[in-house]
Amino acid sequence: METLKQESIRTPLAQGPPERWYSQIDLPVLFISGGLLVIFSCFALFDLQLVSQAVNTAFSASTRLFGAYWQVLLLATFVIGLILAFGRTGDVVLGGVTKPEMSTFRWTSIIMCTLLAGGGVFWAAAEPMAHFISQPPLFADKEAGSLAAAHHALAQSFMHWGFLAWAILGSLTGIVFMHLHYDKGLPLKPRTLLYPVFGERALKGPLATLVDSACVLAVVAGTVGPIGFLGLQVSFGLEKLFGIADTFSTQLTVLLGLIIIYTLSSVSGVTKGIQLLSRFNVVLAVVLMTIIVIFGPTAFLVDGFLQSFGIYLHQFIPMATFRADTAWLDWWTVFFWGWFLGYGPLMAIFVARISRGRTIRQMISLISILAPVITCVWFTIIGGTGLSFELTQPGIISEPFTGFNLPAALLAMTENLPAGFIMSVLFMLLTTVFVATTGDSMTYAISMVMTGNDHPHSGVRVFWGIMMGVMAAILISLGSGGISALQSFIVVTAVPVSLILLPSLWTAPRIARAMLAQQQNSQTPQAHRSLQQHQE
Repeated sequence: METLKQESIRTPLAQGPPERWYSQIDLPVLFISGGLLVIFSCFALFDLQLVSQAVNTAFSASTRLFGAYWQVLLLATFVIGLILAFGRTGDVVLGGVTKPEMSTFRWTSIIMCTLLAGGGVFWAAAEPMAHFISQPPLFADKEAGSLAAAHHALAQSFMHWGFLAWAILGSLTGIVFMHLHYDKGLPLKPRTLLYPVFGERALKGPLATLVDSACVLAVVAGTVGPIGFLGLQVSFGLEKLFGIADTFSTQLTVLLGLIIIYTLSSVSGVTKGIQLLSRFNVVLAVVLMTIIVIFGPTAFLVDGFLQSFGIYLHQFIPMATFRADTAWLDWWTVFFWGWFLGYGPLMAIFVARISRGRTIRQMISLISILAPVITCVWFTIIGGTGLSFELTQPGIISEPFTGFNLPAALLAMTENLPAGFIMSVLFMLLTTVFVATTGDSMTYAISMVMTGNDHPHSGVRVFWGIMMGVMAAILISLGSGGISALQSFIVVTAVPVSLILLPSLWTAPRIARAMLAQQQNSQTPQAHRSLQQHQE
């Protein structure tokens, strides 16, 4: 029975000597994206203050001109994705195969670890505390430091890490990539997103190079930032927990270990290292959450999630479209939207690579609904525990958090749990593996963009894994200022990427409807044959 036509997209075997791995790299994309990052790092080494000022100016312009557009883009992506998932197109099978390539648990583990990443640990502890101390403008009538303020702080955090953030990372764009790559044989590169609009012009020439370069630049900057940030934060934790001096050599040692882990994982592929690392991370995260729920402030966490999630749903549209205080908005909601937008195309490429055989309903339900709900539970357990401690003993979390010290907020929370030292060490390990899972998946995705192949040569993966680590080492040599400048630069790189993602709002529904008609037509003859055989 033939239900789907699977077209081969493998490169034909070449005659003569085997092709060198480095000859597969798209050199124009490498020179533009990598060159701009090298220039950024060199200028930062030369005059960090000047670079920071320039980046902040560009950051302000980006959020002012594109902030409202980004809010509409994310909201529209989420809503259209739900319509496709729970309408007639939900049964469409993606990827040119009839059965999923990996189990649901493994698939879910990779998705959760890749998209939540290390930021989901430090920010889960810190962001609710920040909103608790200083209420968001939409909830400014609530008294700071009260129980109601804690619930609204969690709700605001849910908005930044919930449905909209996840939807932009692979729902509609995942549909476009999976059809055009696996069914039509187009390259697994960001340029393919524009093929339905510009045709062949999107695949070759200056436009194609600029599109791929912009997306690679955004995701490399977005990945180097967390890698470097982790080096700084783990070094901070090692000094606090073990008395190991928080020096540049310690930070480099942490980075070296991280680079080895995520590079080896990426080289082994999505069915081996990336999968194993993700499964380990999910199991560890579930164990830690269970311990906190059982031995921590259980009643507060249960009540806090129900109350805060209810506020999130009730105030969903007002929070998603809030524009009354742009100064606050730019440094919170719009900052997060820019960060996630920058990851969008390459995350979608990675999602397409691991989601073959899934239906539109399965893929969007996981990415746009289940994963955000799990993230909200995670934020409640980590951030809610800190809020509970703070309500009981004011200053126990907020004082270490002074100056927006993200790891200090996390360690202050874990230290006040039963077996606080062990819990702190396990959370540092969890954060490291979280960042490693992002590093390996993004190394793999960047390598796919550079080669246009969903099985890129291991040499390409090693090259990009080391390159991102070296870039992070250069920036942390400047202290937290270098990483902070890069974090703001990430939002600037999201501007062109957000324009590349825009066409998926109408191309994904059109593709989904065409695939539905094709798959229904391919099943009709088989249905007639089965009926005839039954009658005979």
